Amino acid sequence: MGKRILVAIVGVPLIFLALFGTPAWVLPGVISVLSMVAVHEVIWSTGFVKHPRISGYALVLAGLIPIWAFMGEHKLPILCALLIYVVLLFGEAMASHYTVTMEKMGGSFFLSIMIPYFLSSFVRIRRMPDWNLYIVLPFVVAFTSDAFALFGGMLFGRRKLAPELSPKKTVEGAVSGLLGSIVSTLIYGVIIHLVFQTEVCYPILVVYAGLGAVLSQFGDLAFSYIKRQYGIKDYGNIFPGHGGVLDRFDSVIFCAPFLELLITWLPAIGGVYR
Repeated sequence: MGKRILVAIVGVPLIFLALFGTPAWVLPGVISVLSMVAVHEVIWSTGFVKHPRISGYALVLAGLIPIWAFMGEHKLPILCALLIYVVLLFGEAMASHYTVTMEKMGGSFFLSIMIPYFLSSFVRIRRMPDWNLYIVLPFVVAFTSDAFALFGGMLFGRRKLAPELSPKKTVEGAVSGLLGSIVSTLIYGVIIHLVFQTEVCYPILVVYAGLGAVLSQFGDLAFSYIKRQYGIKDYGNIFPGHGGVLDRFDSVIFCAPFLELLITWLPAIGGVYR
């Protein structure tokens, strides 16, 4: 537990620095690096793909997607990148004498697109009006849901939530994560209102937090599903007490794109898209 707290003490200021204290081009660079590390973790820790060139192609694509999001997501660059990637994948498969299966190609393709594209939600939010009021929200919702679920499960946990996927998770912990996320997001809304003197719709914030917490816990279970299928405990060891990038950001990967959609369709703070 002490290592988790230490990582939070160091990590939270670094997140704020990347989001607010650096030029706009730094954020897609950070997301690109995190995406490449995450894709490498899931490919190599599971033993799913041990082919150096195929994993290399996946890492390159994962690194390019956040940059593409930053540049405006024009169609032709990504079409070119995907065409080259698919040609290279099939080339390696055909030259491998059937040791590179369609399952491995499909899994590599899926992971190298899904992880970076979902994490690129921060890059797309950064391009919105009033982005500075919103860009922290995925972290607030996901991380507080994680924290309250952990402590709620330790204090009140009785009934297992999904024992085959994550033996330590409990129904009581999940409910604690949901409620904790709602309370934390409402506090965030109050702070934003007081500091920036801007309009805040608290019922919509409750929707953000409630549904976002559900998606966060779903993301955690989704990547636990992969871990259990391949018999591993953690994806990596970059963050002491947490594991790898995927172990720490699994909930954010699902929460961020969902909140991006809600911010676009149902703004709760300021005047975004009104």
